Amino acid sequence: MPDLRPKSQRRLAAILATDVVGSSRLMEEDEEGAAAAIGTILSDIIGAAAARHHGRIVKTMGDGALLEFASPVEAVLCAIEVQTVVNDRAANQPGNRTIRLRMGINLGDILVSEDADILGDGVNVAVRLEGVADPGGICISGKVFDELEGKLSLPFEDRGEQRLKNIARPIHVYALQAGDISPQEPKAARPSPNQTDKPSIAVVPFANLSGGPEQEYFADGITDDIIMALTKARWLFVASRSSSFAFKGKAIETEQVALRLGVRYILSGSVRRSGSRVRVSAQLTEAETGGSIWAERFDRDIDDVLMLQDQITEAVAGAIEPELLRKEGQRGAERSRSLTAWDLVRRGMWEFHKIRPDSHQRARELFLRAIEAEPTSADGYIWLARVEAGLAAYGWGSDAEAGLRSGMEAGLKAVELDGKNPYSHYAVAVTHVFGGEYETAIRAAQRAIGLSPSFALGHLVLGPAYLSTGRLPEAIASLEHGLRLSPFDPQNFTWLFLLSVAYTFSGNAEAGLDAARRALSVRPHWIPALKMIALCCTRLGDLEQARSAASQVRSATVAEGDLARLIPSPNPGWIEEIEQAIGDALRNGRVR
Repeated sequence: MPDLRPKSQRRLAAILATDVVGSSRLMEEDEEGAAAAIGTILSDIIGAAAARHHGRIVKTMGDGALLEFASPVEAVLCAIEVQTVVNDRAANQPGNRTIRLRMGINLGDILVSEDADILGDGVNVAVRLEGVADPGGICISGKVFDELEGKLSLPFEDRGEQRLKNIARPIHVYALQAGDISPQEPKAARPSPNQTDKPSIAVVPFANLSGGPEQEYFADGITDDIIMALTKARWLFVASRSSSFAFKGKAIETEQVALRLGVRYILSGSVRRSGSRVRVSAQLTEAETGGSIWAERFDRDIDDVLMLQDQITEAVAGAIEPELLRKEGQRGAERSRSLTAWDLVRRGMWEFHKIRPDSHQRARELFLRAIEAEPTSADGYIWLARVEAGLAAYGWGSDAEAGLRSGMEAGLKAVELDGKNPYSHYAVAVTHVFGGEYETAIRAAQRAIGLSPSFALGHLVLGPAYLSTGRLPEAIASLEHGLRLSPFDPQNFTWLFLLSVAYTFSGNAEAGLDAARRALSVRPHWIPALKMIALCCTRLGDLEQARSAASQVRSATVAEGDLARLIPSPNPGWIEEIEQAIGDALRNGRVR
């Protein structure tokens, strides 16, 4: 007879358990009000924070919730973000009806049922840790604490080994009290992205005031253009686009953004588009004092929007360093003169940054239309090259070879049209590195960095280019530097994966494992990162973790990332060893 029992699978996960302190009393005093307030916290605060930290709410239980994360670091960051908001609300609304949360976090093997619920000892420990946490505080297990070392610096109190209810073995508990949680914590142990004496700036995403989400791409496009224009100034350190967009839609003080990104100045603003008119408001703030250095409002016809970037860029640069600006010279950035092409490229960028197979295909079509509309503008060619490289590397295209040929041609055309733009040279580098022309990729990446020393993508793409020629120490240095410059890029899972490869095959499996786990925290359940975890754990002798990662690879329903394309490897034996580690882990664990 067939086995009709529900199928389940195992995987390693960080589990966060939370509930409301004194919920019964709150319900007794005001049932409807308490239910509404708790519901808001669960959906609007916890749900949103979980999404930002690449986690998911497994289920809610009236006054509590159970969440799953691929990374214990992200689980802790999510917990701190939620407790900060909830504790601040409690502080501003004193009385008996304030809501406080307890939280517990554990790292362990879990059993995932067919309906995506999670069970097992790892879950039970997280729930018991939540039960011993202080109101407004967080308790974590020793396993989670060990994973934070070298990544987060937090004032956890060591409460020693404790006997938790219905848990047979003692659990080492670390506690973070409500008073030790603040928006400034935690601080990443990795260096600040700004390691320079140059003037430094971040352009946070301009707010869309046009009255509809369909215009969101337009405000993002204005922000993107200003970042690109500022990046061309060699004397100015500019936080990467991905780092700045990590704060999109978040109510965070300017000083906190500057602290996180390591910059002295913040440019913020808003965009309102109505019919044939557009209004852009911009303000430059000095982080240290919080004072406004410069502010301006621009009202233009929609056809003039293409000149706004240069005007804002010149005003910002002049406000920061007039003397340097005079020395550098006022060089207007070349812009497409076709609003249609500009609009198509920005819509394509909107799709590109979703990082999905369908959105990459839509982006490709939009970039091709932009090139048709304005064949003398570099923008369409730059982004066509980038999306072709992504489709090939992630295995999302129907013909990777043809796509890469198209991408390489587009990158070279972009350089021909705008050779002073670092993004043009990056387009050449990223297509040629995945297309197997490594020396060309190295020269292009070095040229991009020469044009803009703080250009994160230039340093990042040098990593796989060096990796492909067996220069592993240089690959590691370039990738680490690029990740410091751009710590919040949504595509960092690719660069972290390549960093894991470089570390592992240079003989440092421990650092390789850390990089692979960081990749998994950016893109949970990504097969290439899981494969590297299995290999690193095998090399380190942790066969249990190797089996867990290998079983997740085998149970994956979507294949993503062709290792032969994703790793520009000088040694075919690398890919063979990775695949061999998966097979050995499955056989040794007798995974069925």
